[in-house]
Amino acid sequence: MGFRIWSIWDPVQLEADFAQRIEEGSEELLLTDFADEDRLRETITRITRRHGIDALLHCGHGDSVLPVAEEAWRLGLSPNPPEAYKRLQACERAPVQAPRLSVETLTVDGYHHVVGVTAQRTTGRPHFLVTGYLHPAPLTDDERKVIEAAAVDWLEASGYRFGPAHTQVALLPDGPRIVSCRAHLAADRIPLLVEIARGFDFEAAVLAALLGGPPVVPSASQYAEIGFFLLPGGRLETYTGTEDIAVTPWVRGARFPYAVGDLIPPVGDPRARRGYVVVEGDSPELTQERVSNAREDLIADIRPTE
Repeated sequence: MGFRIWSIWDPVQLEADFAQRIEEGSEELLLTDFADEDRLRETITRITRRHGIDALLHCGHGDSVLPVAEEAWRLGLSPNPPEAYKRLQACERAPVQAPRLSVETLTVDGYHHVVGVTAQRTTGRPHFLVTGYLHPAPLTDDERKVIEAAAVDWLEASGYRFGPAHTQVALLPDGPRIVSCRAHLAADRIPLLVEIARGFDFEAAVLAALLGGPPVVPSASQYAEIGFFLLPGGRLETYTGTEDIAVTPWVRGARFPYAVGDLIPPVGDPRARRGYVVVEGDSPELTQERVSNAREDLIADIRPTE
């Protein structure tokens, strides 16, 4: 698409098997401690001025979002005022027991385009630990419209002008309630689910939007689901089955980033989402069955640790 990209990462957040891919796609990969706000701001200013950068995007979340947003606004590299990010984060928390969905949007010139709604797969009561995601969420038209409207209203009130957003919504007896709203693409490979279900490349659409192109989002033609491998915590002794999963016709992506001797995080730990399988299917029931089959194909011997 003609873009040249400089990437700034916190080395603590950059996983080894991603680092090479980031380097290959970047003119330069700069490693900076995001906890050192002054250093982060200085790096941004130095790189943008040295290379004539036209736009600055924060692609993650956390405490570094606001400093980056402030620098982007000061340097004239973002149409989003920093106050918009503060308003986006000022959400009312809903009870953890409430079912949650996420609304994926792409805002261009202040107009909020809804890309779709994604449903969580969880362990159910009492903890509702997230075990995967399904796109599109199986909702009635009325349910979908009211959930999408809640997310768009929140974005509108914030003053957010450009970029992707991932808005979590809880379904409560008195209607939908915003749980969180983050100004970046959804994590946990949800953009891949969107692409499989709709044929819409969300990541490319963000770059196209920088050139002024509004997104054209197709209707979903099938379902796509990601399931995290539900492994007990401990040290990995042996494992088999990843090759079988990789060649299964309906599997569209899989990752098992562990080697023998590695510590496996337990279900419920966000790090447990690093290992996953992505499948396609004509119904939510079929994708759920295919995820279950893939989990059964992975046989891991894990030694508990004290």
